[in-house]
Amino acid sequence: MEQNKSASASASFSIAADGVNPARIPSKTLYTGARLPGIGLGTFGSDKYGDTLIADAVEDAIHCGYRHIDCAAVYGNEKEIGEALENVMSQGLPREELWITSKLWNDKHGEKDVIPACRQSLKDLRLDYLDLYLIHWPFPHFHAKGVGVTSRDPHAAPYIHSHYMKTWRQLEKLVEMGLVKHIGTSNMTIPKLELLLKDAAIKPACNEMELHPHFQQPELFRFIVEHGIQPIGYSPLGSPGRPERDKTPQDTVDLEDRVLVEIAAKHACHPAAVCLKWAVQRGQVPIPFSVHRKKYLSNLHAVAGDPLTPGEMQAIAGIDKNCRLIKGQVFLWKTARSWEDLWDVDGFIPGADSV
Repeated sequence: MEQNKSASASASFSIAADGVNPARIPSKTLYTGARLPGIGLGTFGSDKYGDTLIADAVEDAIHCGYRHIDCAAVYGNEKEIGEALENVMSQGLPREELWITSKLWNDKHGEKDVIPACRQSLKDLRLDYLDLYLIHWPFPHFHAKGVGVTSRDPHAAPYIHSHYMKTWRQLEKLVEMGLVKHIGTSNMTIPKLELLLKDAAIKPACNEMELHPHFQQPELFRFIVEHGIQPIGYSPLGSPGRPERDKTPQDTVDLEDRVLVEIAAKHACHPAAVCLKWAVQRGQVPIPFSVHRKKYLSNLHAVAGDPLTPGEMQAIAGIDKNCRLIKGQVFLWKTARSWEDLWDVDGFIPGADSV
């Protein structure tokens, strides 16, 4: 009976004439059996765009066929997005057809802070539960919105696994309370995930990470997949709109890569569409951000349209430049050598109490 009611309500929700039927969008099955829509709309644009503009894009994107919205408390726009979500559900879209992610910010890692932080996101988003709740960064280091590359938290320290596990236990409680369906990680590394997998009672369902053709992270990607964790890729187009603090002269530009440009010409599409086709076919879930209808609609059509050939996928695998764009310098501690210490590039956690 409830299923019939849901189907009826869904049928009454209108998809834009130029939109994409959500049934045509690929999905990934998590280890719980839940299905995660294969592309999401990112909502991190608060450094450049107003909260209402982003929320309007979310509402229209859902009418275009998006069913996966990636949010975070630190973006500062969950209240406005909550209004958009309430609007579409009042128009007949069942809650269970949406996949909504939010994230725990760094200043809320304390044991007494996690559950209230999640409840605040739920209140702002006007939801009874989240489909996925992530620890945004593995460092409890605070930085204010819009700070520059030299900003540092005076209390910053290396990763401390025992502290991280106290935070993770609270996320596990959120699952037990029914406030969250799945929990996961973000901006993690193999050494940190090895520790978490050893100690977690509830395994992370997803890991959100930077993934694009010039930064494919093959070892971490393989590790995550082998352990039944779904990779979600942020900055899937090479993050041309990333904050100035993350830009360096050595950065490369994915969308200008000759291989991607040539493949795009063969498919009569933009190189951005090639990046997204590659992402979905490789097995990650991309979450591109845009407030421009032409772009977010085009991104949706890209993953629902003609696939890349095996030869094209192989060609893109060959253009990895190991170019990390979101470096995270603002999370560095006093004794860190460089931003690379955040990412355990030597295969271990620098300066950490990892017992």
